[in-house]
Amino acid sequence: MIGTVFRSEDLPAEDRFEYWRELVHRAIAPSDMSSEHAADFWAEQRLLELGPVTVWPASFMPTRFRRTEKLVRQTDPELFHLSLMLGGGLGLDHAGRSDIYGPRDLWVTDSSRPYDVRPPDDRNRRLVTGVGVDFPKALLPVSPDRVRELLGRRLSAREGVGALLTGFLTGLERESDSLQPSDAPRLGIVVLDLLAAWFAQMLEVEAALPPETRQRALTERIRAFIQQNLHDPELTPPAIAAAHHISLSYLHRLFQEEVRGETVAAWIRSRRLEGARRDLADPALRATPIHTIATRWGLPRSSGFTRVFRTTYGLSPKEYRLQAPAVGE
Repeated sequence: MIGTVFRSEDLPAEDRFEYWRELVHRAIAPSDMSSEHAADFWAEQRLLELGPVTVWPASFMPTRFRRTEKLVRQTDPELFHLSLMLGGGLGLDHAGRSDIYGPRDLWVTDSSRPYDVRPPDDRNRRLVTGVGVDFPKALLPVSPDRVRELLGRRLSAREGVGALLTGFLTGLERESDSLQPSDAPRLGIVVLDLLAAWFAQMLEVEAALPPETRQRALTERIRAFIQQNLHDPELTPPAIAAAHHISLSYLHRLFQEEVRGETVAAWIRSRRLEGARRDLADPALRATPIHTIATRWGLPRSSGFTRVFRTTYGLSPKEYRLQAPAVGE
């Protein structure tokens, strides 16, 4: 497991908000935090420290975050902050702009400038859910003067590199229990590369990115494409290369360099088998025929599926289903 987890119910009610405020200030530039619900506060948060990047998925009751001119003068960690909204809503005043943000919206703030993040209605107890990312401005290969164009704007996470970045950030929380501390530095590099690619796309300066950043962002885009198309038995390395307008040899080289030396075909097969294994362990799918599950994961040949499943997990699919652990183990 990576990261530390905070759950407000683990503390006495009177201590929850203050403890959470201290935890948040480990991730973001200090701000004045207040909530109409401080006396009966609820929050859950995971703090993932990935090298120089901090990612913090969180759900919490409506809270206001005010970073004043005085706080900026007192301490400035020189960070950019990205917020991805997943549920609820928040308003933001920053860099001369003001807007309301809802699910699948993104915004960017600069720790060197004041901001005011506020609930649209302090009395509403509807939870705010999202992911925050904080990273040093110096590590972004895009001019801070250009980034200024994006500060305080409501930006979409629904398409392009924004959707890819969103998928990776939400996946980090989903997979955090199975990740190891040794994975953190590499994951931080991937987050920075996706952030750089997203900023460059929004500002139309992709050509200015370092080649290695473009390469790693392309690899993540290809991995996301594969994940979304595992059900298709025609998902092959040539088809993947064609969909991304690259040569087959370049695709293989990307995987050798970026995906721990796995071949493209091996990575596809491992993802399919893992998906089928999870479904076989799911009590809700116990009545679904094994061949149907295999076909859903792009493995339509029953004999081939049984053989490779047994080789990988030491049991046939039927045997595994009979003694399967709970889903996610």
